[in-house]
Amino acid sequence: QEAVAKLMGTTKSAVSRLESVGKHAPSMTTLKKYAEAVGCHLEIKLVPDTRPTKRSTRTARKRAAG
Repeated sequence: QEAVAKLMGTTKSAVSRLESVGKHAPSMTTLKKYAEAVGCHLEIKLVPDTRPTKRSTRTARKRAAG
């Protein structure tokens, strides 16, 4: 984390917060700096959600119950 922090121009604790999933909402700029510091590029995709919704699950249960 120290090396990554140095490459990003930030502190080790800032990198630690960034790496704590779900505890921080980093900016796009921060994510880009982090990606570059760890030898990656930032890629953002919108992917359709294929999980059933509560409504479709209830409907399926009603149909199954007949």
